[in-house]
Amino acid sequence: MEYSYPFSINWSTDEIIDVIAFFQTIEKAYEKGVKREEVLSKYRRLKEIVPSMAEEKTIFREFEEESGYVSYDIVKQTKTSQNGAIIKGISKRRR
Repeated sequence: MEYSYPFSINWSTDEIIDVIAFFQTIEKAYEKGVKREEVLSKYRRLKEIVPSMAEEKTIFREFEEESGYVSYDIVKQTKTSQNGAIIKGISKRRR
């Protein structure tokens, strides 16, 4: 994949790594499917770094513009699924 991940210059190196790990989990959900608990764990860490809903929407939109992957759809599916479920996105990639 040839695109960049959204990040803030205000984040520490560890926070940037954790946000990238979240977006890599989103990619994995679209490409292969991923366990609900993995998405939930990465999303909870993202929310520690990005507690603002407005900022979350901004970085989700930036990631979608770069990658074609819709983070919101995966998070929504995760929140409504049972433990042990495999979260799989339906690719709408434009690339």
